[in-house]
Amino acid sequence: MKFLKSLVVVFLVMIPISAFGEKAKTIEELAAMYDSARCKECHAEIYARWENSHHARSLMGVQDGLMMTPLAIKGLTPFSPDDPAQATLATFPCFKCHLPQALVAADDAFAADYAKALVAQDKARVSKLRITCIVCHNTKAIIHRLSEGPPEADVLYGSKDVAAHDDEFFKKIKKGSIMDHAIMCGQCHGLGPNLEFENPVQCATLYGSYEHNYISKGGTQQCQECHMKKVDGFADHLIAPNWNDLEGTKKILLDTITMDVQTVGYDWLLKSKDWKPMVVVNTKINQNAGHRIPDG
Repeated sequence: MKFLKSLVVVFLVMIPISAFGEKAKTIEELAAMYDSARCKECHAEIYARWENSHHARSLMGVQDGLMMTPLAIKGLTPFSPDDPAQATLATFPCFKCHLPQALVAADDAFAADYAKALVAQDKARVSKLRITCIVCHNTKAIIHRLSEGPPEADVLYGSKDVAAHDDEFFKKIKKGSIMDHAIMCGQCHGLGPNLEFENPVQCATLYGSYEHNYISKGGTQQCQECHMKKVDGFADHLIAPNWNDLEGTKKILLDTITMDVQTVGYDWLLKSKDWKPMVVVNTKINQNAGHRIPDG
């Protein structure tokens, strides 16, 4: 029986469940389905950079807090169920961006399992769920699906066509039409309020800021040109900033944001012999990023 269970897990790793219609019911099943550990056999440096990125811990907050916990606790949000066991995919609107594979490859049993893990503060289990290579290079790689069709189950999408890809399931690579465009990132990094939910969610507006306050003023760079600059000839899959790297984040902010403060102090003679010390402070903050800071 143990052998059979092991065989099933290996099979799930090799072939995403969504490819043959089954749905993940537990954290482990969904994690296995989208596991990309085998990618590091050929792409070790890229994989190592990704492992230190926030995409590799998309359900963990800054310093690895479980930021979705209120969604699993009765009364804390409009989405919270009365009991974690009653949680559904609709309980977690954040899955739209933080775990999009759950919406296509998991069912409500998975949501209940995840809710229970949140209540238990089981970071070890929750941390298994990630935005992996498969999510970006397959599940989210095509947005114009009426004209291009959905992502092909056995294809990864990248910057160029590769006829033969040495993988047991993803046997070839096709050039994706959006992989080097900001709209690829915009799928998750937001235009503003998510109004499709029964209770609207105000979340990331990074892409909206980029479109409306950068491109509209003559900006020309894509998200990837700033956040995925090439390292040793390959796009940097750390996709900085890594908010857990406090020193690295500090450097990025120092390079991006400038603050000029001018002050003048004086004594105000309110009435004879009654001097009041006063100060005028003028502060001007500028930033040269392609979007507002901070944002999601």
